[in-house]
Amino acid sequence: MDGVIALYKERGMTSHDCISKLRKILHTKKVGHTGTLDPNVDGVLPICIGQATKISELLMQSGKIYRGAITLGVAYDSEDLDGNLIEQVSVKTPLTPPQIDAALTKLTGDIMQTPPMYSAVKVNGHKLYEYARKGMTIKRDPRPIHIDYFKQIQPATYDAAAHTQTIYFEVGCSKGTYVRTLAVDFGKQVGLPSVMSDLTRIKSGGFDISQTSTLDQVKAAVASENLNAVLHPLSEALAEYPSYQLDDSRWAIISHGGFLDQSICPEHAPVVRLDYQQQVKALYRFDEQVGQYRPFRMFLV
Repeated sequence: MDGVIALYKERGMTSHDCISKLRKILHTKKVGHTGTLDPNVDGVLPICIGQATKISELLMQSGKIYRGAITLGVAYDSEDLDGNLIEQVSVKTPLTPPQIDAALTKLTGDIMQTPPMYSAVKVNGHKLYEYARKGMTIKRDPRPIHIDYFKQIQPATYDAAAHTQTIYFEVGCSKGTYVRTLAVDFGKQVGLPSVMSDLTRIKSGGFDISQTSTLDQVKAAVASENLNAVLHPLSEALAEYPSYQLDDSRWAIISHGGFLDQSICPEHAPVVRLDYQQQVKALYRFDEQVGQYRPFRMFLV
């Protein structure tokens, strides 16, 4: 039982909740997620099973895509609606589409982002949210992130009674990006308090939301002995890497952790996938110093 379940994480559940439930459903402890998703966020949460737990870190490094909403005129201490209201300003003149586009564009490319206090980032051995729950604010160093794009996906709406405006967006971003903080930074761009009022992750680890399965669907697949219906094989999870079919002699080499020459990949890709008898057996990484490919991740079982 080796592969990736592209889980649809429902709102109200933590990522740890998902891992715990899947361990019971699958009757295995070799289950690992590819980065947490906040309880109030739904969407794609790739879960690695068996040998695939060795690629959790690789899937975490892939870019992510989210769709959500930013509401202008209110601010919360948690940067989402789960926290406490800390500021309220009437939006008397709604932003125009060009104004919204200009502010979104300013938050693209390579930028620095300060992690929110309500996050799991550790400072002095404690998670920031532990300080936040005590009413403390800790100095945080900005971190580099990359925003591929940040765009509107439908016309903004204006609530004349509440004097708020809501912008609907899609963002493609790097690992480590806090979309909640992007929402707050958007408000700073236009001079208004703001909050992330809705968020769904639609792509992560190379899997999009159309490929996801719910916990109930996984449970049903196990009950009907049809786990392959929800379990994506290693070959699919590692499809982005160029593959090389091993013959018997090279299989003997890698089964003992040996190095391989550059001929397995004339394009000299940094990482190659090695298959033997239609099964993924290893990822090898090119070592410039020795001019050969050497073991990077092994799946020999």
